Amino acid sequence: MKKIILVTFVVLSIFTLLYIFTSEETEVAVIQDENEEIFIPTIEYGIALDSFMVYKDVIAPNQYLANILLKYNIPYTDIDMLVKKSHDIFDVRKIASGKKYTILCSKDSIGKAQCFIYEPNETEYVIFDMRDSISIYKGQKEVVTKIKHIKGTINSSLYKTLSDKKASPVLAIEMANVYAWTIDFYSIQKGDWFDVVYEEKYVGDQFVGIGKILAANFNHYDKDYYAYRFEQDGITNFFDEKGKSLKRAFLKSPLEFGKLTSGFTMKRFHPVQKINKPHLGTDYAAPTGTPILATGDGVVIESAHKIYNGNYVKIKHNSTYTTQYLHMSKRLAKTGQHVKQGDVIGYVGSTGLATGPHVCYRFWKNGAQTNHLKEETPPADPVKKEHKERFILLKDSLNKKMNPPAEIVVL
Repeated sequence: MKKIILVTFVVLSIFTLLYIFTSEETEVAVIQDENEEIFIPTIEYGIALDSFMVYKDVIAPNQYLANILLKYNIPYTDIDMLVKKSHDIFDVRKIASGKKYTILCSKDSIGKAQCFIYEPNETEYVIFDMRDSISIYKGQKEVVTKIKHIKGTINSSLYKTLSDKKASPVLAIEMANVYAWTIDFYSIQKGDWFDVVYEEKYVGDQFVGIGKILAANFNHYDKDYYAYRFEQDGITNFFDEKGKSLKRAFLKSPLEFGKLTSGFTMKRFHPVQKINKPHLGTDYAAPTGTPILATGDGVVIESAHKIYNGNYVKIKHNSTYTTQYLHMSKRLAKTGQHVKQGDVIGYVGSTGLATGPHVCYRFWKNGAQTNHLKEETPPADPVKKEHKERFILLKDSLNKKMNPPAEIVVL
């Protein structure tokens, strides 16, 4: 009996030792070397670049797709097929000098091009893929939107003030669009100031453009002009602090940017005729070829040329208002044509009785010419009652972003 117990004990001891031994070996086997490097491929344009020889460059003047691909061992017959296949996706005739491109080549001794990638702008690209079968497709880089805040005081011009603060001058155009119905940007003066919350777009760390203006306050002649971007019923507009629409029946000016050189007056010394006479319009000077915009919706009732007016367009907006645009270098709008507010109807020139390129803008109300800068034209619909609470919450949130005394701040 003692002998059986002893044998049993010995057998159990051996199995226990074997279990411990094999368990420790198994545990050791799964430990990974912490110093082992993990390969992470470089992905760009949705392609693993590590598999190719990569060449980046910009399109040179008078350089075409064929010039480039022939250097990378693509036969002309394949290039011709590539051009024909790309017709409905991207017109290769639009490949422009100064634009970036990338060539991906095989790593063998031939180094034949596998992909040609063209970047028409900072955010989009077109891939001409020649690996297995020819395919052409478009792609878009990941764009990150940053909310920024800037404020400043005008010393000479809005462009100059923004440039001095290292902000994109394009922001000036966006601000002019926001206030197109309420502020005449030709009359902004030293001492006016602005406070804006807006979007900037980035690809990686590279700035690629201005996004939307979210809120702004432009102080002009000591009067605050607030603007808040707000969407109601699927339509986005700008509204003031009381929820009234900034949009009006007429733009403040027929040009996006220029200089007001002569106002509406009953007595002005005419620079050509050398006599004092009424000037029943407002002159805006700008370079020849600057687009002239219809200030409101309407129908073109005259598109003609006269000795004094030069090339001109006249628009009837409704039974009350009519506008006219003189001295054009070229007329685009034709008699009988329906135009929308902001449509380009012609270009600045100096035809007719003019000493230099400008547009003379004339404004009729109930058949009488009047000073459009003093007219209070009716606004569009305000924020609706059912959206008022949501508008107030948005306004309060944006006001907090505008209040910090910052130059350019990422929010």
